[in-house]
Amino acid sequence: MAISSTTDASSALAAATGTSASNPNGVLGKDDFLKLLLVELQYQDPTAPTDTEKILSQTSQLAALESTDNTNKALEELSASLKSADQFGTIAAIGKTADLGSDAIAHEKGSSSTFEIYFPEAIEQGTVDITDSSGNVVGQIDVGTNPSGVYQFTWDGLDANGNGVDSGIYSVNANYTDQSGNTQKTRLGAYPIESVRFDNGNTLVKLGSNYVPLSSVVEVY
Repeated sequence: MAISSTTDASSALAAATGTSASNPNGVLGKDDFLKLLLVELQYQDPTAPTDTEKILSQTSQLAALESTDNTNKALEELSASLKSADQFGTIAAIGKTADLGSDAIAHEKGSSSTFEIYFPEAIEQGTVDITDSSGNVVGQIDVGTNPSGVYQFTWDGLDANGNGVDSGIYSVNANYTDQSGNTQKTRLGAYPIESVRFDNGNTLVKLGSNYVPLSSVVEVY
């Protein structure tokens, strides 16, 4: 197709699409291509007009572009809707138990370690056992007589002889009897889901006194 004036046409294209001002990144949409087609027709050489087949081809491409654009928008809306439904579906998990998949704490020698344990049944008596990687009990904390619930404990990092244990990873488990005299077990890392919070697209569940990303939960039961 012949253009009568390259400079005039370029200026007209820029004015029609707004690429030099409102679209500095040069990203063109279906409306911009329609404007380009109209400008192309406006500046065609009268002695050599644009071929009809070419116009039909460009119009067909424009229609295909619009269809693709609409499909992309529909998929984005569907994705947002599914994500929202998935988030609010988490509310149904309130009251159930979430398992973080680990009973371990990272302890540094010379310091104390604070953690929380959930007791599903009322406690008559029992102890919290801290064990090393070999399964040896290096620390114990008396649980006392308490109702069921989440309790916070602080281990001073000392063994039975009053010596500070080395830095490392330690497991935390509790053995206790309930008020009916039955032997029960529980451990660090499993807590009831008390509430759900949505923060910038992220789903957080309240376990004990902390909000934890839902992605950190390995099982809900």
